[in-house]
Amino acid sequence: MREKTLRIGLTGSATAIVGNDNIAEKFEPDMVPAFATPMLVSLMDNAAYNAVKNHLAEGYESVGTRISISHIAATPPGMKVTARATLIEIYRNRLVFEAEAFDEVEKIGEGKLERFVIKRDVFLHKLESKSRLISH
Repeated sequence: MREKTLRIGLTGSATAIVGNDNIAEKFEPDMVPAFATPMLVSLMDNAAYNAVKNHLAEGYESVGTRISISHIAATPPGMKVTARATLIEIYRNRLVFEAEAFDEVEKIGEGKLERFVIKRDVFLHKLESKSRLISH
């Protein structure tokens, strides 16, 4: 892993306004009109990505590999949700983050995320090779 300024304690954030594009009933009409759990996962993952994106050497980036969260409170449409992720462990190219998310009233989620630092061109080459396997 070619690090630039990667270090424990880096923190990133991501925000979203709860609306028609990120509520549970968008995915299934019988679900509730509240912030969807998959969107909370995405927001927390974006916060982790944002924590390290400017601290990696040229040509490297991080990709999500593991997420374990609890969605502990519902958020209605119109409210702002903010996720924060803090880098708590670095082992070779493996990065571990603790994340929390809050709406304007309370904490709505918490958990751990893992990302791996990869060399972008190698990753894209493997992706393209895999794509060619199923080309029609």
